[in-house]
Amino acid sequence: MKKLSFAAALFLAFDLLVLSGTTAAQTPDQPLPELPVPLQNLVDEGAQVRFLGREHGLDSWITIKNGQEQYFYVLPDRSAFVMGVLFNKDGKLVTVDQVQRLRSQGDTLLDQLATDFNETPEANSTPNEAKEFKSPSEQMFADIEDSNWIPLGQPQAPAIYAFIDPQCPHCHAFVGDLGEGLLQSGQVQLRMIPVGFKDETRAQAAFLLATPNPQEKWFKHMEGDATALPAKTEINQQGVQRNLAIMQSWEFSATPLIIYRSKDDSVKIVQGRPKDLQAVIADIATPTP
Repeated sequence: MKKLSFAAALFLAFDLLVLSGTTAAQTPDQPLPELPVPLQNLVDEGAQVRFLGREHGLDSWITIKNGQEQYFYVLPDRSAFVMGVLFNKDGKLVTVDQVQRLRSQGDTLLDQLATDFNETPEANSTPNEAKEFKSPSEQMFADIEDSNWIPLGQPQAPAIYAFIDPQCPHCHAFVGDLGEGLLQSGQVQLRMIPVGFKDETRAQAAFLLATPNPQEKWFKHMEGDATALPAKTEINQQGVQRNLAIMQSWEFSATPLIIYRSKDDSVKIVQGRPKDLQAVIADIATPTP
């Protein structure tokens, strides 16, 4: 994406699909094919997706999440799809041509989100251990853990979750209260759940979920950099909508909204900017080794 050298890295990373036949790219007036369910699941988790055309009878898609590109080719009968890159019968890498064609159409979003293949973005989430839900509060906490969140701070630190709107001044103040001191010292980790209550902030939140360096983008945004979180109208917002759906299902309506597990193993909620942040941090359960 940023550099065409990604092809060499993908060659080592993915199985390759080599087919012969004629190339038939999708034209603008043709409807997009149906997105396979597993790819739709990626989109629901905040990935961006673009249709690359139909090549050698295969519908071609690119997804990008946390700066990582993936390429998918759906078989003609839609019975299966392949993840990898496509070569034609002469050994030419068709995937590069597809990406170049997408860029020539003026779609710059993927260029902004893509990172070099060898960079390793921080993970967006961790698997949840199965647990028996004994109360609504435990079900709520499981839903929160399963949201689309971005980590700020040391991964081994006690964690709190917070629904954050990119343009909410109280959210900015709350994150500012945590500051680099509490976050970087390992006293607390903030798992920020981006949401938005209007079109612009939803687009900014979606960009934050998709970019490979959300922590850097967020702090630049807080510092007043108007370009850090662009509100691009073409960005899909399924990942943010999922976060909003969790908020709405538990009748939460304002940000910041903070949720954490306390030392007595109960689930606690703080609505708005905490008046005594140190008391909250002292109350957070220590992670189990």
